[in-house]
Amino acid sequence: MEKQKVCERIVEIGIVPVVRAASAREARIAADAVCEGGIPIVEITMTVPGAVDVIRELTKSGSSDVLVGAGTVVNVEAARRCLDAGAQFLVSPGLNVQVIQLAANEGKMMMAGALTPTEVITAWEAGSDFVKVFPCGQVGGAKYIKALKGPLPQVQLVPTGGVNLSTAAEFIEAGAAALGVGGELVQADALKSGKPEIIVENARKFLAIVKDARARMRGSTAAVKGSH
Repeated sequence: MEKQKVCERIVEIGIVPVVRAASAREARIAADAVCEGGIPIVEITMTVPGAVDVIRELTKSGSSDVLVGAGTVVNVEAARRCLDAGAQFLVSPGLNVQVIQLAANEGKMMMAGALTPTEVITAWEAGSDFVKVFPCGQVGGAKYIKALKGPLPQVQLVPTGGVNLSTAAEFIEAGAAALGVGGELVQADALKSGKPEIIVENARKFLAIVKDARARMRGSTAAVKGSH
């Protein structure tokens, strides 16, 4: 899938499931579960044992509609291995301009991590397609996203950290392009106890929240326009 389509799909779905798992097998189960729950996107983090092999396997065996990306990509070497394995997008927890440049050269979608306004601007200007605001929950959550969107309306922000079923709607209403969701969606206990149906259900709940929040926003925008 070409980069533009990948970007559009992430905005359309609005959720990027972050898979951290204790084994490659658990990561594959988690990937299947989020897809079954209606989210055809999965970010396999480099902290998963054998992460690159998991990415390779998912891109080969999965449906062409499912976006498989790599997370926690902290340097160019890791980025290169992930891209060679078939990763369609890269996500980093912090700002590494060389990784952004590599993704751009390879025509792949990049979501660089940033926290301060300076880092957000640097990531965006370096060519990151989205900017992952991490750890967002620790610095004010949805209020922080709203504050950043004031001076930086053009930047596609994806808050990660602090996104759960009770805060997801606030993040969307604050202007987030999509949400990065880890343990609140891909619950470690559900994987350990062999209950992927919990993850399937979580995925459906998150999707419904994003859809409802966006519908409310469209409704309020239409109401404002109608009042003029």
